[in-house]
Amino acid sequence: MVIGVALFSVMGKDPVRGLQVFFWEPIKSAYALGELGVKATPLLLIALGLAVCFRSNVWNIGAEGQFVIGAIAAGGVALLAGKETGRWIVLAVLLAGVLGGMAWAGITAFLRDRFNAGEILVSLMLVYVAIQVLGYLVYGPWKDPAGYNFPQTRTFDAVTRIPRLMAGSRVNIGALIALAGAALLWVYLFRTRSGFAQQVGGLAPAAARYAGFSSRRALWTALLISGGTAGLAGALEVAGPIGQLTPYVPAGYGFAAIIVAFVGRLHPLGMVLAAILMSMFYIGGELAQSRLGLPKSLTGVFQGLLLFTLLACDTLVNYRVRWGKGN
Repeated sequence: MVIGVALFSVMGKDPVRGLQVFFWEPIKSAYALGELGVKATPLLLIALGLAVCFRSNVWNIGAEGQFVIGAIAAGGVALLAGKETGRWIVLAVLLAGVLGGMAWAGITAFLRDRFNAGEILVSLMLVYVAIQVLGYLVYGPWKDPAGYNFPQTRTFDAVTRIPRLMAGSRVNIGALIALAGAALLWVYLFRTRSGFAQQVGGLAPAAARYAGFSSRRALWTALLISGGTAGLAGALEVAGPIGQLTPYVPAGYGFAAIIVAFVGRLHPLGMVLAAILMSMFYIGGELAQSRLGLPKSLTGVFQGLLLFTLLACDTLVNYRVRWGKGN
């Protein structure tokens, strides 16, 4: 916040007004809280899966691609809906998103397992492949013929849309799913043998091998869980607030969720709070752009500041700064 005040001052803006836009406007009304939930839901879901990966020492940096493929798979099912389709299709849409994300993460797991390819590079490069797949579909075979040549699918039928929690707000049951996912992750990590094995494999690989825990199983488990949660987030996004597939589905949630995971200390409760904070940055950035005339990139600046100040705190907690002559 201190660095933020300095940034606002350098840009010639009122720092108090700037902080108000970021930290008060997103929570000052029921509608604003609903929008906060809309932004926090995908961030939390993706971060929960990434926490499993990072605790297992598996570095999935490509959750954004898994989010996009989950959205594509969910959108494909939603487009199949007709006039006689029942509400059961909502479950099919969500399941398609989960399976799509798992399949995309499975590519990374296979290449790491079979060829020892670095999961950081593979998962990251697959993000851009996923974006190209989305572009091909919305500019090509799935393009809405009645959409005035805009690159988008037709709007999904109402029967496929995710139910909202309250009238007059865009927040939907995805928020409850995300909170339930946080509770399930806590149980998995701290109350099950499989979760214990994942964490031991990340902290002490040699001890995990000695205990008979399979590193291969840990790899596949971590990436499939992470891909599934990212794909679910993508399904909830396109069948919820967006309502169709467009080139703007990749909103950076997969990358921002990495910050959410680490700011939340890879703990379910911490990630709930971190997701809310990060969603405030998203909404605050949009408001700063429209009300203060600041660039949209300010959102990314605040997200980066959050991570770097956290890393600086970790460094200063673990190491003492000593001033003196070098040897």
